[in-house]
Amino acid sequence: MNKKIQFRNDVMRNLIIYYLAILIPLLLIVHLAVAGSSIQFIMFLLIYLLPYRTFVDGSRLVNKQVITWGQIWKLLIPGERIHYFKELYFRK
Repeated sequence: MNKKIQFRNDVMRNLIIYYLAILIPLLLIVHLAVAGSSIQFIMFLLIYLLPYRTFVDGSRLVNKQVITWGQIWKLLIPGERIHYFKELYFRK
């Protein structure tokens, strides 16, 4: 296995790193809501909610061998992430 892929696997398995990966961009988006324009806020919020969170959550689930890379797109379906709630947020 490639070292870069192995590093990403190890990082996304760490629950603290995962929480940082989802919270730091959210803090920046909240800052944009206060200081920036509303169009920038909406644009970054949509990017965060759709492709970014889908990729981050999907990467964590793939690295934990819960789903495959081909199943990540299913996380875009509303309500699909709730099936993996405990696996994403509580289990190391």
